[in-house]
Amino acid sequence: MNDIPSRFVGPIKSYLEKRLMELKVWQKRIKQSDPFSDEQRTRDNSSEEDLEEQVGHFESEVKAGFVKRQMVEFRKALTRIKIGKYGICERCKKPIDTDRLAIKPETVLCLSCEKNGE
Repeated sequence: MNDIPSRFVGPIKSYLEKRLMELKVWQKRIKQSDPFSDEQRTRDNSSEEDLEEQVGHFESEVKAGFVKRQMVEFRKALTRIKIGKYGICERCKKPIDTDRLAIKPETVLCLSCEKNGE
């Protein structure tokens, strides 16, 4: 069990759940904005149009990857809350500073372990 007070964890849990829902919306918008997802797109484009589609697709892929990683981090934090391991460093098993958790609630490493891992 961790030493993080429930009065602190409750608002963080709410924040993570809210952000996860927002990210799901962003994920959907990114997918819709991908030029490759347009069923009406022309396949015999000019070179310039092909380039624009490729760049647009690449941007969508990068954004989708970022959103997906964030969603995984938030789900992982919510799971750690559920099983009572939230706020415990995954490496050294010591409590993560609550100020750090307030700034980055999805973090799984204490500052010392994160610095040592760089």
